[in-house]
Amino acid sequence: MSLTRQLTAYISVGVFATLAHYTLLIGLVEVAHWPAVPATLCGYVLGGVVAYVFNRRHTFKSAQSHARAGLRFALVALVGFCLTYLFMVLFVDHWRAPYLLAQIFTSLVAMFLTFTLNRFWTFG
Repeated sequence: MSLTRQLTAYISVGVFATLAHYTLLIGLVEVAHWPAVPATLCGYVLGGVVAYVFNRRHTFKSAQSHARAGLRFALVALVGFCLTYLFMVLFVDHWRAPYLLAQIFTSLVAMFLTFTLNRFWTFG
């Protein structure tokens, strides 16, 4: 699959993973009254599960074992998780930015980083 098609598929899967992430984030903040940072990290985990299942099958069409690909995906997700934590703390806690605007920016940065790592290392 070409780079353009993979990136398009990754973005499409990312839309669904992001919907899962944001739904949990907003629910935890607005309904359960959680602080934004732990709520977004919980959403990140849910979105990661959705992303793994669909990216393995559709974006990268990987034949790698779940043990190998799953571990690598989890490590890449951990990098994205730490980046999400860092950016959300900076934007929301230190700079008092609106949490959804901060999350949108953070999601875009994390998407390009994790696509590159997943393409060449996790599923490559």
